[in-house]
Amino acid sequence: MSLKKFLLEEKDIPTAWYNITADMKNKPRPILNPGTKQPVKEEELYPLFAKALAHQELNQTDAWIEIPGEVREMYKIWRPTPLVRAYGLEKALDTPAHIYFKNESVSPVGSHKLNSAIAQAYFCKQEGVTNITTETGAGQWGAAMSYAAKVFGLELAVYMVKISYHQKPYRRSIMQTFGAQVIASPSMSTKAGRKILTDHPNYQGSLGTAISEAVELAIQTPNCKYVLGSVLSHVMLHQTVIGLEAEKQMELAGEYPDVVIGCFGGGSNFSGISFPFLRHKLNEGKEIRIVAAEPASCPKLTRGAFQYDFGDEAGYTPLIPMFTLGHNFAPAHIHAGGLRYHGAGSIVSQLRKDGYMEAVDIKQLDSFAAATLFAQAEGIIPAPESAHAIAAAIQEANQAKEEGKQRTILFNLSGHGLIDMAAYDQYFAGDLGNYELSDEEVNAKLADLEKII
Repeated sequence: MSLKKFLLEEKDIPTAWYNITADMKNKPRPILNPGTKQPVKEEELYPLFAKALAHQELNQTDAWIEIPGEVREMYKIWRPTPLVRAYGLEKALDTPAHIYFKNESVSPVGSHKLNSAIAQAYFCKQEGVTNITTETGAGQWGAAMSYAAKVFGLELAVYMVKISYHQKPYRRSIMQTFGAQVIASPSMSTKAGRKILTDHPNYQGSLGTAISEAVELAIQTPNCKYVLGSVLSHVMLHQTVIGLEAEKQMELAGEYPDVVIGCFGGGSNFSGISFPFLRHKLNEGKEIRIVAAEPASCPKLTRGAFQYDFGDEAGYTPLIPMFTLGHNFAPAHIHAGGLRYHGAGSIVSQLRKDGYMEAVDIKQLDSFAAATLFAQAEGIIPAPESAHAIAAAIQEANQAKEEGKQRTILFNLSGHGLIDMAAYDQYFAGDLGNYELSDEEVNAKLADLEKII
């Protein structure tokens, strides 16, 4: 087939999200109330989340969750997204592998994050909520939530990791354009932020810190809920529209992937592209490899421990069973801000523990080299986060070349990098480096975690 793009129509947009926990033999361990250490009950989540989202979070029985009509209508603005055969990249690599990517960068905010932002804003609005809070790393989630909040008439406060607040000023501008209030985190506006700044005055922030501040503000503000862009199960659920569409598109291409790849921070886009394919492995034993590509500077899946940990730095969230480097882990200031998170979601962590998926760590310079090659071959400049998935796909393609075997590779291009050009400038100037953790650093953080939990 000579076409590069495999396009669907509006009628092909999924009518239901896929809940993988219903098909898992070993369900994720329950999240725990940090005070009682007992499994969290749905009603205990109501002060923080919209009730519908709390229900989705704990639902482990229904494989399919209907997408509300109003949400699906909003999806039609940019969905279905294209599936593209990367002929240019294949030629550049001189590989027998067939490489496909799902292009989520075509959304109004340039990334996959809008799939869940629209859903979460809708459920908050349905409950009569007027204010919402959230955190953001690189700013893609903050941008998506800002747009979704404006669509549904909600007031939004975004705590943006301070290093990204300064590294990525145009993402901040996007949020403000959509009417959101953006605060550099850690800040003096919350108890959690004030404590961190008192203890570490020059601390440049982490997603764990920003989550703490957003949660604290939500709890203290009347008629306010907290929303988030990754890690928790209901976020993974919403993102499965990516893989469900990709399944149909791979059928149009006449192929089925041998390996599915997504970059990995907390797990949202990785889960979105992989879970619909993984269900065939769970239910039918179909052979397929699922690979998470995480930064070498934040290697929770490749070098972290599987145990209960907080989702935030201050310890406000429930305890989550996760692969973690410790909630007090301070990640290096790499430009892939969306991947600077200490832990993995409970679903992904259980799947990793049970051997249903793999993980690779990618060095920062390797990710930018892969991003540059992809841009030159395919004409799309990827976000630094997505570059990790591209680097992993290139590794797979090169391995296929060495073995002289055809391999079908599918990865998620989770967002474009047109607002990340300062990072590319630094890369071309030779001002970026690799950040890798020593065994001593990893073990020290995990030892601290054992004392805390």
